[in-house]
Amino acid sequence: MTQKVAFITGAARGLGREIARALARDGCRLYLVDVLGDRLEDTAAELLAAGHEVVSRLVDVSNHHQCVEAVSDCVERFGELTVLVNCAAIMRMEPFTDTSEEVWNHILAVNLSGPFFLCQAAIPHLIAARGSIVNVASSNGLMGTPYTGPYSASKAALISLTKTLAMEYVEEPIRVNAVCPGPMATEIASEAMPPASIKREKVARYSGQRGLGDAVDVANVVAFLASDAAAGVHGAIWTADLGTSAG
Repeated sequence: MTQKVAFITGAARGLGREIARALARDGCRLYLVDVLGDRLEDTAAELLAAGHEVVSRLVDVSNHHQCVEAVSDCVERFGELTVLVNCAAIMRMEPFTDTSEEVWNHILAVNLSGPFFLCQAAIPHLIAARGSIVNVASSNGLMGTPYTGPYSASKAALISLTKTLAMEYVEEPIRVNAVCPGPMATEIASEAMPPASIKREKVARYSGQRGLGDAVDVANVVAFLASDAAAGVHGAIWTADLGTSAG
């Protein structure tokens, strides 16, 4: 993937940072975005110090204008856009009837509208570069998961969007795929700790029997799908959840 240009959202921490590291390792030039400015700069500084070509930009992916401007800036700086990785996401665990309209709208805006806006802006450039999109969905989007209504709905919709784009652009030189991680030891998981009122045995049923996943392992799957080695993979939804969604 030497010299290819990868646009990665949610790159400030967790899985997004590991994806940035994996694509940098494979030779990509990186355009990293997040709303966490200081943490994003830490990621960029680490990769720059290792000799990689990196640009970072503060972007709220729920804002359509900011998404369009970021894609334009990426192409202007690097001359092309080869890979789009939609990783930015937020999660909250609470009983369904406790979920406010504000929380519902915010989670859907970040987890679903953001990828929608970025795919719209990036697809013409990705077609020109014969590139690919990798959407980071979740095993929550593949099965029923209590106390995560907005998050699970957003990830199920992102899976559907991935398949829809794959079919709409099936005759174009672009690939669109998604990766579905399971529970991982990242900050998004720790910040979404459920309230004491929930029934923990319900949560345990979809927490996986092999423990928490490693973000590095998921990042390697994303890197493969973004690479030419996955030239035959289009419209696929790959699980990387240690078997959580298998049964």
